[in-house]
Formats: sequence, C-alpha cells, structure tokens
Amino acid sequence: MNLSEIGNIPIDFSILKSIYHEHKSISNKVCDLEKSGKIIRLKKGMFIVSPSESGKLISMELIANHLYGPSYVSMETALRFYGLIPESVYSVQSMTTKHYKAFENTLGRFEYTQCSKQYFPIGIKQFVNDSFSFLIASPEKALCDLIAYTPNLNLRFQKEILIYLEENLRLDMDAFYQMDNSVFKQCSEAGKKKNIINNILKIKQKYE
Repeated sequence: MNLSEIGNIPIDFSILKSIYHEHKSISNKVCDLEKSGKIIRLKKGMFIVSPSESGKLISMELIANHLYGPSYVSMETALRFYGLIPESVYSVQSMTTKHYKAFENTLGRFEYTQCSKQYFPIGIKQFVNDSFSFLIASPEKALCDLIAYTPNLNLRFQKEILIYLEENLRLDMDAFYQMDNSVFKQCSEAGKKKNIINNILKIKQKYE
C-alpha cells in the first residue's frame, strides 16, 4: 500500500508505520511527509493524505467523525450540508456522548457538544459516498440539536420560533414544513428544551 491508495480516510501512526516499515525512524519519516505537504496532521497521531497526493477531495464531515467519537455531524454544519441555510459555518459542529471537545488544525475548527446517551441515536443518518461514509444528523435532528444546545436560546412563543427560523437561521421554510414530525417528537421526549420542540410541532401541524 502507498499513500495514494489510502484516499481521504483519516489514518493513524500505525498505518504510516506499516507503509514505511523499512525506515529506521518512522517519526522522522512522518515529519518529512508533513513538511513536504504529502500528509496533513489532524491531531496527535492522526493524519490525512493531502488531496494532491491522494487525488481525493477532503471531507470535513468524515474527518469530524474520526477526530472524536462516538459522534455525528450536526447543528448548522448539517443544515448547511443539506442546503437548508445559506450561511457558511466557521466550524464543523458535532454531537457526542463524551465531554465537550474542540480541535483546531490547518483544515479548520471542529467542535463536539455533549448530549445524553438516550438522545444521541435519534435521527442519525449515514451519508454514503463512493469510497467513504460518515454519520450526520437528519435535518430534523440537526435543528433540534441546534435549538436544544445553543446556550441562552429561550424561544417561549411560536412567533419567536418563527422569527428565529426565518430571520436568524434563514432556514428553507418549505423544507421545514416537510420535515418528519416523528423525529421532533422523539427529541422532545428524550432531549432538552421540550417546550420549544413541542411548539415547533404545533407550528408544523397548523401548516399541515
């Protein structure tokens, strides 16, 4: 195996060691690969092959899954991924059952918000590409995560919720009204800010 065959899947030190087993100092070899731009360090002991070397585009969502787990991409990152909000997102946001964590590397910032184990598996989708897959929140779960885990976001009335969705997020409202109510119900039962999520359901039911 060589670097180009790895593609865009994050790798650890042991993979590089197996590729360059003939080198006496694998640490020196890894440093050389970094300096020459053939690999990119994601965190201590984790790397990704440079697109110029692999011929594959980097997936920030795939990297997020690997950096810290169990986790899935969510919140504004997921909503942007689906094309439901117009704003670009400055960090890759994920949910995890572990403690809050943030990583910064040359590719960007990756943030992980803690949620309960019973809430975590609701509304997770597996996005499958030609050569890789990653876990990402469904649009409904991403919206619930964003509302439930944004500090000091207290939307008491349905009118406030609509202003938040339409003006703050600039959410695609046609897509919103088509979202799956069952995911909102599950999030309301297992997660935080039940009143807001229940009010979202009432807004949708009025439209229906």
